[in-house]
Amino acid sequence: MEVPGSSKKMIATQAEMVSNKVPLAYRDQCAHLLIPLNKCRQSEFYLPWKCEDERHSYEKCEYELVMERMLQMQKIREEEARSKQKSPVQAQQPIPLIPKTANA
Repeated sequence: MEVPGSSKKMIATQAEMVSNKVPLAYRDQCAHLLIPLNKCRQSEFYLPWKCEDERHSYEKCEYELVMERMLQMQKIREEEARSKQKSPVQAQQPIPLIPKTANA
């Protein structure tokens, strides 16, 4: 499944995420890595030194998604700045606080 605006594809299906009880907030492009991580955590009683490889791969995936979103937002801000520079006439006219009446 293709996710608009992202280079990563959804690997885990909705049925897999529901059957593995993945919370809605974590159902992103990295959910396919979260499923085995949660299984490992439960089998190892959430010991912090266990499941390091699974945790590292999941956190790396999440980091890449965050960096991708940051780059997209930076491009949007640059485009907005360019569009504001092209039309300085609109920026010079302030919006009046008190509107003019029809008879004024």
